[in-house]
Amino acid sequence: MGEEQRARVVIEDISPCIDCGRFPVKRIVGEDVTVEADVFSDGHNELSVVLLHRPQDCEEWDSTPMVHLGNDRWRAAFTVAQVGEYLYTISAWVDAFGTWQKDLVKRLEAAQDVSVDLLVGAELLEHAAERADEAEAGRLRTLGGLLRGPGRQEDATAAAADARTLDLARRYPDTMSATTHAPVLRVTVDRQKAGFSAWYELFPRSCAPEAGQHGTFKDCESWLPYIAGMGFDVLYLPPIHPIGVTARKGRNNSVQCVDGDPGTPWAIGATEGGHKAIHPALGSMDDFMSLLAKARDHGIEIALDIAFQCSPDHPYVREHPDWFRWRPDGTIQYAENPPKKYQDIFPLEFENGDRERLWQELRSVVKFWLDQGVRIFRVDNPHTKPFAFWEWLIRSLKRDCPDAIFLAEAFTRPKVMARLAKLGFTQSYTYFTWRRTKWELVEYITELTRTELSEYFRPNFWPNTPDILMDYLQEGGRPSFEARFVLAATLSPNYGIYGPAFELCVNTPREPGSEEYLNSEKYELKHWNLGAAESISPLITRVNQVRRQSRALQQARNVRVQHVDNDMLIAYSRWDEETSDHLLIVVNLDPHRVQTGWLTLDVEHSAVPVSGSYEVQDLLSDRTYVWRGPRNQVSLDPSGQPAHIFRVVVAGDTPRGAGRE
Repeated sequence: MGEEQRARVVIEDISPCIDCGRFPVKRIVGEDVTVEADVFSDGHNELSVVLLHRPQDCEEWDSTPMVHLGNDRWRAAFTVAQVGEYLYTISAWVDAFGTWQKDLVKRLEAAQDVSVDLLVGAELLEHAAERADEAEAGRLRTLGGLLRGPGRQEDATAAAADARTLDLARRYPDTMSATTHAPVLRVTVDRQKAGFSAWYELFPRSCAPEAGQHGTFKDCESWLPYIAGMGFDVLYLPPIHPIGVTARKGRNNSVQCVDGDPGTPWAIGATEGGHKAIHPALGSMDDFMSLLAKARDHGIEIALDIAFQCSPDHPYVREHPDWFRWRPDGTIQYAENPPKKYQDIFPLEFENGDRERLWQELRSVVKFWLDQGVRIFRVDNPHTKPFAFWEWLIRSLKRDCPDAIFLAEAFTRPKVMARLAKLGFTQSYTYFTWRRTKWELVEYITELTRTELSEYFRPNFWPNTPDILMDYLQEGGRPSFEARFVLAATLSPNYGIYGPAFELCVNTPREPGSEEYLNSEKYELKHWNLGAAESISPLITRVNQVRRQSRALQQARNVRVQHVDNDMLIAYSRWDEETSDHLLIVVNLDPHRVQTGWLTLDVEHSAVPVSGSYEVQDLLSDRTYVWRGPRNQVSLDPSGQPAHIFRVVVAGDTPRGAGRE
């Protein structure tokens, strides 16, 4: 008789379980994995159900008893304590002694004769003794003897029905017919920065102290105190490689360039080298290593752009022409996203006849920068490359560097974005950039935090990028930048801005209806006035301080939308029960007018009393308000302060600790 025929317990509908176990769920070191499942058997037997879990590099399973929630649903949790991969599954079996004891108690309550039942129980205890260690085997045999013995039946039944007897017997179960769920399920565990980070995107060539000069890595070092002072801990650099000359784009993506036009950094490769080389105008490898070290001194990690594409001058074009798609007229197909044309960029052909060497070469690119000490990568357009390539690449690299972080820059169809996250991308760009109305934001946040997506899709909110200047920012001026920043930084523990265009509120499009910037930095050098009056850097600095001090803002699944009777006001709470850190954020979505509304808090999920007064401390203005009950009025003037970040302080509920600095 096979194992499946012997098993009497059914285990099904496990959560979390992504695509029947095909893909892992994601967690950060120190987080819990809460597992539920339907577990049942034939008849009325009691069950023992355990959650088995272990780091992948350990051979022994840890076992956590699961709790019965009702209606055959069971739950348990374990904490992931190290970076890497964890395994988990569920095992269950009929609890023979537990079933016997339950029936015995019923018979005793019905005043039935249990003399034979006690003999059955004695046998069960004696069988358990055969599986027990020496010390507890003796206790089990003694209890069995008591149930068999000629002494008072009252003593025997009392011992048989005792919870301590049940606990002892359950330590040594008969698991010969246990059901263990297959396949084993996986958890990818990342370091803290994967779950909580603030990104700042900067073109190092625009860091020169004087206008018209090409910036260097040394110039970029001088920006580090400014970036760190605002509270950013990831500095993302667009491609730092040599830029092609052939078909180089001019200002505003013109097909005609003039002397001095630097070209777009994403047209990678020239006579100086390709993806493992550095643009000579930026400096040397030693200069780059110096920037890495100086950034670390400021609490910042450097993130590099991985863009697997080539300029016509890239060495790959000459050395491996079969890695590209050739057209019938004898030319190589350049990149297109009709009607857009990128004549200065050649896509790689991933399914060519030399696929193995191409894939290994691209892996060696990422490995090269990992060897230099880079651990964070923003990956350009991963949705235009094969899924199988990314799964292979990321898994193979993370075996050696489990602390590596990969951000997927894929603004594409939802299922494609989700698939990339399942395949291994640590973080993902999102549709937040285009979600501007209250109902759009509420719907999207609900999807990201309340569905299976939250188990593997780790969002990174960006209100702007060098490619995306959304219409809301074009129309709303400074208040719209402030509102979008507060939303990005308080709705998601991971967010980023393309600066300094963002903090300086640059919002002029190339033409009406375009999301492209006029005089885009992608095609020319910039010189930024960081001290300009319109800068919102003080707000950015304060919000990042709040984020570092608040554990509630360092989590992804604790957003709870609150009701406001004005569609131009959005409110949501964030909480951390361990530290009693309860925040309430209210944002005015109208950048032009004062908006007022009545806010009604969900008492169950906001920690406020049904009646009675409490304080809300505005962490942006340092003002304190006294509110009463769940319903209170809020008013926000976008010209002064477009948002509140309230800390809710209820009597006897003092925060007990800060977040991660």
